[in-house]
Amino acid sequence: MKVKEIMDKEYIFVTPDQDIVEVSLMMEQKKKFTTPVVDNDKCLIGWITSLDVTRGFREGQKKVSDIMHSKDDIVHVHQDDPARLAVLETTKHKVVSIPVLDDNDTVVGVIRTFDIVETLSRLYEIKVYKIFEAMAKELKGVSWDELMEAAAIITRRRTGKRIKPQEYEKNIRESTFGEAIWATGGLEKFFVGLIAIGELVIARKVARARK
Repeated sequence: MKVKEIMDKEYIFVTPDQDIVEVSLMMEQKKKFTTPVVDNDKCLIGWITSLDVTRGFREGQKKVSDIMHSKDDIVHVHQDDPARLAVLETTKHKVVSIPVLDDNDTVVGVIRTFDIVETLSRLYEIKVYKIFEAMAKELKGVSWDELMEAAAIITRRRTGKRIKPQEYEKNIRESTFGEAIWATGGLEKFFVGLIAIGELVIARKVARARK
């Protein structure tokens, strides 16, 4: 997934010579707490937040150029960057939004923490069986039944509970990715389990081929 797939394309932007009263009204109307400052070619030259606007009023400033942060001080990402980079950057720099640029430094969108949370929420709602379907495609020559058998064995080894392949399949068709992560004790343990299933199903297939 790339940044351009989750960025806000309906962002607002302002220019350096705009009056901050006008800008504050626009930000309030559009419910945006941050906005890029651009030149005539829509290239990024600055950034302001609602806090900057408040400070500008308090200090008697008039123009966006008086309150904006320069481009050198702004964290930004490219539209073709992996989406995870936007997550890492917002976390690292503790910001609520980041401008998105193209190859010409033109602003093409804004990544907001809301967009990230919304995307992660959708990912958490993916049914677990979809992940297993993708896994089955990658494991060439492995049938769905063989995958379910291996999954049932790994589950018994890890939990001590006996479960039939049919029961395991029923569970993953009803469970979401988010629920599975909580049930297994975290993202790392969930994927360790998937790796174990993949290794077992391949080992079982190789053993049968040698007989």
